[in-house]
Formats: sequence, structure tokens, C-alpha cells
Amino acid sequence: MDPLTGIATGPAATAPAALATGGAPGTGALSSDFETFLKMLTTQMRNQDPLNPVESTDFAVQLATFSSVEQQVRTNELLTGLGAQMATLGMGEFPGWIGLEAEVRAPVRFAGERVQIEVVVDPRADAAELVVADAQGAVVARSPLPAESGPVLWAGRDAQGQPLPPGSYALSVLSQSAGETIARHDAHMRSRVIETRLEGGEVRLGLGNGQSVTPAEVIGLRPPPPE
Repeated sequence: MDPLTGIATGPAATAPAALATGGAPGTGALSSDFETFLKMLTTQMRNQDPLNPVESTDFAVQLATFSSVEQQVRTNELLTGLGAQMATLGMGEFPGWIGLEAEVRAPVRFAGERVQIEVVVDPRADAAELVVADAQGAVVARSPLPAESGPVLWAGRDAQGQPLPPGSYALSVLSQSAGETIARHDAHMRSRVIETRLEGGEVRLGLGNGQSVTPAEVIGLRPPPPE
């Protein structure tokens, strides 16, 4: 402070400008503290050094910068809200799927019970093998399959015949002919759709096995088999 004028000089005089341009803790403060910024700007103008005043263009730049950031924050908030509304509207497309059996291209969730999967075997094959990999990509089990495409109940057993730990597993089928692998296909899971819901702004389908998938992972629907 100047002892003769009582006016703040030096860093204290420019502190409000620094706060206005980069000191706000987050975008929420920027969008809600516009009046605070104006008060800070007024205080800065009142307490500037009369021997070295801040250029008026600098004030204009500060004001324009803050206003631009504030408008961008508000635009982002509006877009976020619009995205959530669109996702909610999107749920209306899938109620007709509830009760149907879905064929899903996704890792299979195993929770101790047998899981129905759909396997594809190359028509030229004379043998087939199911390969099971865990979430880290490590192969944890291999088992022979009939050399034909169709539904299979996967028991979730390891190479020693013990149940695998609960978790998600990637299943693939190796088609073999004369001892050589001639094709590889991912196995697809089958489960009944029991609900649709929003998770993180995204429409997801709840399946009867407790798994949640996106509509894009569903590659087929059919009426459930008779019980």
C-alpha cells in the first residue's frame, strides 16, 4: 500500500485479475460467480496504482474471457441434460424385447450355474474345442465339443473339472480338421431379457443371468423356449 495515498499497489492490486482469469476452483464456480467477478473487477479498478493504471483494454479482455468461459460451461451443461433426455427417450425402443431370448456377443458372466451359449463350428470340421479365457485373457479351460453348430450348456469348469470362480469369461470355438485348426468363432451367450434401464446415461438391458449388456451387443432375438 502507498503510504501517501492509501491505495494498494503491487501484487495485491493485480490479485483480483489473476483470480478472475485462472483462480476459480472449477467450472461450477465460473458459471455461478459472475457477479463476484464484477465486484472483483470494480475493486481492482478502484485500487489500481494511479501512477501505473491498468489499461482499459485489459479490463475488457478479462471481462470477455470470463463471459466466454461462462457461456461454454452453460452450453456443456445444456448438452449434458439433452443427452440424458435422449437416452431416456431411447428406452422406449426396447420394452418389446422384454421376455424374449437374446443372443449376445459379449463375455459370458458365470456365477456357478450352467450358461446356455450358441456355438458355430465350421462345416468342414471333424472336431471342435471350446476355449475359455478369463478377464485378463489367460486361457483357463479347454473342452471338446461336438462338431456341429447349435446351443450348448456351458458348465463353467476348469481343466481339472472344478468350477471356475465367478466372473466374466470369453468363450471361443476352434474348428478342427485332421488335427489342424481351420477356423475360430466366438461363442455367443443366450439369456432372456428381463428389463431395460439407464446406467450412466446409457440404455442397458438386464438379462436373466444377472448380466447387463448394451442393445448393440444383441445380435439376435427369439421367443423363449417352452418351459
